[in-house]
Amino acid sequence: MEPREAERRQGGRFTRRMLLLAGVQAGLFGVLGWRLRQLQVIDSRKYALLSDENRISLQLLAPTRGLIVDRFGELIAGNVESRRVLVVPELTKDLDGLLDRIGKIVEIPEAVRARVIRLAKKQSPHIPIVVAEKLSWREFAQVNIMAPDLAGAKTDILPVRTYFHGTDIAHIVGYVGAADKNEVNDDPVVRLPGFRIGKSGVEKGFEKELRGRAGNVRLEVNAHGRAVRKLDQVESARGRELVLTIDHDIQSKVMKRLAEERRAAAVALDCVTGEVIAMASTPSYDPNALISGLSPDEWSGMATADDDPLTNKAIRGQYPPGSTFKMVTALAGLEAGVIDKDSFIACHGGYMVKNVHFGCWRRGGHGRMNVHNAIKQSCDVFFYETANRVGIVKLAAMARRLGFGQTYDFGLPLQKPGVVPDPGWKRSTIGEPWYPGETVIAGIGQGFVLTTPLQLAVMTARIATGRAVVPRIVRPDPDHTPAPAKPLGLKDEHLAWVRDGMKGVVNEPGGTAGRARLPMPDVLMAGKTGTSQVNTASSGRRSHQIEWHERDHGLFVCYAPADKPRYAVAVIVEHGGSGSAAASPVARDIMIELVQKDPVGKPGYVASDTRRKTADGDDPGPATGKGG
Repeated sequence: MEPREAERRQGGRFTRRMLLLAGVQAGLFGVLGWRLRQLQVIDSRKYALLSDENRISLQLLAPTRGLIVDRFGELIAGNVESRRVLVVPELTKDLDGLLDRIGKIVEIPEAVRARVIRLAKKQSPHIPIVVAEKLSWREFAQVNIMAPDLAGAKTDILPVRTYFHGTDIAHIVGYVGAADKNEVNDDPVVRLPGFRIGKSGVEKGFEKELRGRAGNVRLEVNAHGRAVRKLDQVESARGRELVLTIDHDIQSKVMKRLAEERRAAAVALDCVTGEVIAMASTPSYDPNALISGLSPDEWSGMATADDDPLTNKAIRGQYPPGSTFKMVTALAGLEAGVIDKDSFIACHGGYMVKNVHFGCWRRGGHGRMNVHNAIKQSCDVFFYETANRVGIVKLAAMARRLGFGQTYDFGLPLQKPGVVPDPGWKRSTIGEPWYPGETVIAGIGQGFVLTTPLQLAVMTARIATGRAVVPRIVRPDPDHTPAPAKPLGLKDEHLAWVRDGMKGVVNEPGGTAGRARLPMPDVLMAGKTGTSQVNTASSGRRSHQIEWHERDHGLFVCYAPADKPRYAVAVIVEHGGSGSAAASPVARDIMIELVQKDPVGKPGYVASDTRRKTADGDDPGPATGKGG
């Protein structure tokens, strides 16, 4: 081949390679340009956001928990500031060294140190861990001064719940604690270190209202995670201020009176509105001790104590109502038409059902009894026969109408419903048929029947007013007056006959609670004693002859004034013996306080939340004491 031809062909191949290479380069530059355009133009917002997330730290601001005050503005639960130091594991390379440096300023017990290290390995590294709380101002200032040498440490000031009347109000207000796995919900504020939620009482029942709404702050941080400047902040909103229906002055006196007993409970209601004026359970506990922290041994000792101080017996204690149930049986009989005002039943000291003998508490019998005298003298035989005539189905229906066998949705959780037995209940629970003798003993509040002190107070208020009163623990806003309770649908004359019997219990000769008579000639009280057997060992023996835990429970229910009912009271003294001896004097003392002070007749405190809405935007601030 000619040299010139070969050179020409070689030049052509070179040109094609150059074009191919140029095309590849152009394609690569095109892809690069497209990618740059995508990153800088199309996806700019996405990556700007990611960049901001690296540059900006969004931190939640815990809201201040709402105050709880009594009906006159007495502060029950508030907040005090607690200065803390925390560590953020992701912001330190040497957690042990950081804890050593903090430990030179603030004492860190070994148990706390171990907990911090354990949590740092277990949970997300960006979640702060509390190292020390309740720092003095000197310690708090020293930690902040040493901040440049404590990378990964931070300080803050957190409102801590405080209860101002300890054991007096513990079972009503409850307490707060850290959320457990089942209580962590969609609200991220619950996950903040040291944040507390309601665990019992009103604190739990009104958790959402008391918690408030979290705020947040946006901080610009450097590459080491340390804040450079604050960009903006949304303030948190404090929780609602709750005004309880409780009168703390009366509540404290009731608790003091119950403290004379080993285990007891009492409830005082406004008969008309259902407002709980006092609710006491003894023994009690100090909720502040649970906030500050108990050792495992201390907690175990409190939780397993024989007298069960953590349990609110007023809503969770379930007891046979004994003779306080006889008004239920009387009303069931009257409404069913099996007895009337002038019906007489002879009591010879016992009653037979299919060869089974049921004794009356008075072995010699009461003679001829009508409904008035049967209630006044608490004749068992009269109510045996009445229950037998009525039947368990109608008896159970009347019990439920008067408030037994149910819980009330009014802000106190963990209530027990008690038991109103009937054939269906027994078949589903025990798997056995109902026997006639069980109807007889149910008629005097024994057998399977169980109730709580709250239910007894509700029953008493319903009989006193003839209305389906339901309990309330938080006062309504002044501009939202609740509708009055609906009528029970019972005949007025039937209620009047039962009320007359209850009036006779306290005020007539032969009544079982003469010692409960009020020392006020112009105010009469109506009531009913009850003695519920908890062990057959108590039969025919006096209380001092048997062990305490085998003695009968003493019960008493009452309302006053008898001619215009305003207050209803129920008292149970566990293993106190007879209701007339153990419970009626307690109820009398409580009723004297209620009638003399008459808290319902006085103007109550108006929550600052409500006043803020109606006072041209002015915020009067939190409650600090008694208000009118």
